[in-house]
Amino acid sequence: MGSPAHRCRDIERQAGYLQPEHCAPPPPRTGTDVMWFIRDGCGIVCGVITWMLVFYAEFVVVFVMLMPSKSLVYSLVNGVLFNSLAFLALASHFRAMCTDPGAVPKGNATKEFIESLQLKPGQVVYKCPKCCSIKPDRAHHCSVCKRCIRKMDHHCPWVNNCVGENNQKYFVLFTMYIALISLHCLVMVVFHFLFCIEEDWTKCSTFSPPATVILLILLCFEGLLFLIFTSVMFGTQVHSICTDETGIEQLKKEERRWAKKTKWMNLKLVFGHPFSIAWLSPFSSPDHGKGDPYQYVV
Repeated sequence: MGSPAHRCRDIERQAGYLQPEHCAPPPPRTGTDVMWFIRDGCGIVCGVITWMLVFYAEFVVVFVMLMPSKSLVYSLVNGVLFNSLAFLALASHFRAMCTDPGAVPKGNATKEFIESLQLKPGQVVYKCPKCCSIKPDRAHHCSVCKRCIRKMDHHCPWVNNCVGENNQKYFVLFTMYIALISLHCLVMVVFHFLFCIEEDWTKCSTFSPPATVILLILLCFEGLLFLIFTSVMFGTQVHSICTDETGIEQLKKEERRWAKKTKWMNLKLVFGHPFSIAWLSPFSSPDHGKGDPYQYVV
């Protein structure tokens, strides 16, 4: 006779134990051209605020600091650099927000699907009682997206989406580019303050001196705040990728049941094979390979 643990696993392998009759049939599959978007009020507001803050920084950089500058080269170089980084940051934000993070199909906990997995003795499957789906290994349910997400790291209201297997690259790029434009803003604010102190305040800006000071202080506060926040997020995301352990798995201290890979391989799994300049592009979709998402461990 097998141990109680083995008997429990054998019971879980049976379709009847998962009560597939309680699940509604899965919805019809939609085309791949349908855009993913979460209808969450808080997330939509946070996403709009993110774009507005970037546009505010754009306004101050161009109209307060660069246009009044006496050096054309200084204005062109910094203008092109800042606008390029800002464009990449917003593009990364859009891709992170509108890319399916790795949602498991709803209602697939049917008897036919469970039998199609061809599970071996000792293998365990788990059904999510909230979305009635068979959860692949390392998937977690998001209460905001109302779906189970493969390799879910966390739900971020600033991108109005979960950070998961399919959009983690875009989220990492978003935090990186926001940190870079924040740092660039702070450097330009310091140089502009020094320029205005040496010159006449009425000549260093097209706005009045009080308005110029207020706009620069607000930009300095915004840049410092988001530089710290996004730098920390970028560092934690890179560490999570290198260790191949999501934020939820670290928080729950889940037992590692997946094969250990090198840090370089983990990076390539997120950003794509092989290493190229496309790693830095939000317009390049990473190649995650063709592995079976339902890889259960014996």
